[in-house]
Amino acid sequence: MIDIRLHSAPDVSRRAVLRGIGAGVLGGIATGCAGRSGEQLALPLDPQATATPDLVDLVRFDPRLRLDIRYATPANFMGRKLYPLARAVAQRPVAEALAKVQTRAEAAGYGLLIFDAYRPWRITKAMWEATPPEKREFVADPAVGSRHNRGCSIDLSLHRNGVEVVMPSPYDDFTPAAYRSNTAAPPEALALSRMLEGWMVAEGFVPLPNEWWHYDWAEWRRYPIMDVPLEDVTAG
Repeated sequence: MIDIRLHSAPDVSRRAVLRGIGAGVLGGIATGCAGRSGEQLALPLDPQATATPDLVDLVRFDPRLRLDIRYATPANFMGRKLYPLARAVAQRPVAEALAKVQTRAEAAGYGLLIFDAYRPWRITKAMWEATPPEKREFVADPAVGSRHNRGCSIDLSLHRNGVEVVMPSPYDDFTPAAYRSNTAAPPEALALSRMLEGWMVAEGFVPLPNEWWHYDWAEWRRYPIMDVPLEDVTAG
């Protein structure tokens, strides 16, 4: 998930637009993420972010959680590997809340399947700088930063006995089918999405309206934007 912000539902799908973006992302990373216009963005500092980061490895914190980190493989909407390893880390309160959601899910016969959590700012920056200006509404602005960069966003779904359930759309399917307002999906998929949403909201998460899989920790503003490479994160 790349923090899509879409103000209307266009005729052409977001997936088609973003596939064109993907081709330039790794090139941007390899060249230090220099922008087309030569601008050099600095890591944003948020004066309201006064909490000391306390990142934890989610599967070490709670081995019941399952991972499907598609950005660590080419099997994602960009068709390229963006993460060097399949790992999910998040701020400790986020991990604690997820563990409570996992317990709720287990009581109903399900488990949590994590797609993405903390994302280094350099990845967000590379995505922005590889995107033509007229299409930048589709990616997070690195001048502001992403809540993923703060370790306070989770992309996830449910599994049942290790098998991913069917949701209203596939993960990272950037079409109106992914909107929480979508009512055209099969009833079972809608019910599962709503069930997950209810559990997440009950434990302090805020759902993103146009992506059923994306949730922000309600107190995300307390934590700074970070750029530590995923493989270098020291997590409890």
